[in-house]
Amino acid sequence: MVLLPDESRSLPPPPLLNKGTVWFGFSGWLAALLDNAFNQRPVLRAGVHRQILFATLGCFVGYQLVKRAEYVHAKVDRELLEYIRHHPVDFHAGKGTLGW
Repeated sequence: MVLLPDESRSLPPPPLLNKGTVWFGFSGWLAALLDNAFNQRPVLRAGVHRQILFATLGCFVGYQLVKRAEYVHAKVDRELLEYIRHHPVDFHAGKGTLGW
């Protein structure tokens, strides 16, 4: 995939049914319904194959975006932990996180 580098393959895949797939799948299905409404066709009965296709495409896009978000968060966490490891003086463990 163009959006993810090869190092993202070491991360576990997100679950198939997550917030991104549900919302984008619903948005795809809604886009097909709106297309039917704008073209003055029966909203729910016309183009059921198109509704399924748009919902499937929405689920795929949502899954890929969640996968990319998890990669970006993992990368930021890795960089932050690496910084903490290289600068232990700045992060004391005795008094708490704010140094009180």
